[in-house]
Amino acid sequence: MPVFQIAHLSKSFKDLQVLKDISMEVCQGEVVAIIGPSGSGKSTLLRCATFLETMDRGTLSYGNIAAVTCDEQGNSIYASPEILKKARGQFGLVFQNFNLFPHYSVLKNITDAPVSVQKRKEKEVREEAKILLRKMGLSGRENAYPFQLSGGQQQRVSIARALAMKPDILFFDEPTSALDPELTGEILKVIRDLAAEHMTMVIVTHEIDFARKVADRIIFMADGLIVEEGDAETLVSHPRNERTKAFLANLHSPDETAVPR
Repeated sequence: MPVFQIAHLSKSFKDLQVLKDISMEVCQGEVVAIIGPSGSGKSTLLRCATFLETMDRGTLSYGNIAAVTCDEQGNSIYASPEILKKARGQFGLVFQNFNLFPHYSVLKNITDAPVSVQKRKEKEVREEAKILLRKMGLSGRENAYPFQLSGGQQQRVSIARALAMKPDILFFDEPTSALDPELTGEILKVIRDLAAEHMTMVIVTHEIDFARKVADRIIFMADGLIVEEGDAETLVSHPRNERTKAFLANLHSPDETAVPR
């Protein structure tokens, strides 16, 4: 059974259809990268997957939790608040702009939700948070506040915060786009380490070489559609679809910067 599955997802904002009949699934331990030009619907797909946007059509499930079903016309029907709460407990989301609470210390940013939402014991959660901070290379920063950290450090705290909830799957929405190039490498290393530990992840990214090396599978989106998907190395090196070929060729043209944005 897939950890995460979405089928026939459509989403419009007024007259603009942003997602058109999107279907995808992610299995345990799999790393899936989503690439594509700006405006292709990548971030909207993640926002629908994490209930930050409401689906118009289609279904969504986490394991055996059917969070969104549909009627005979395909219109999305959301489950009860109790089931949605259970579904939210299955995933973590790392934003591009960190979204840390500025008035909370690093430790409180990480421990607040496991204690207040999951009702876990504070002592146990604090110990686990310190282990996560060591893993992120942030030992000794427990009492710092976000404004005292670099962008890369803030993003590592936000990853630790997501992991503290013990999710089945982690979603990353352009995790390096708000960072200077010299800080990007440290975040990509953290994600690479998580992949080596078989953490299930979906990563929306513009870092194509990184996606090729870390992802098991790449999905290429354009104009609200999944245009092509397949083995990461094969899709980047030998794309079949002309739209995919044009996108990747443009990224590697000499007129483009080394890190496409």
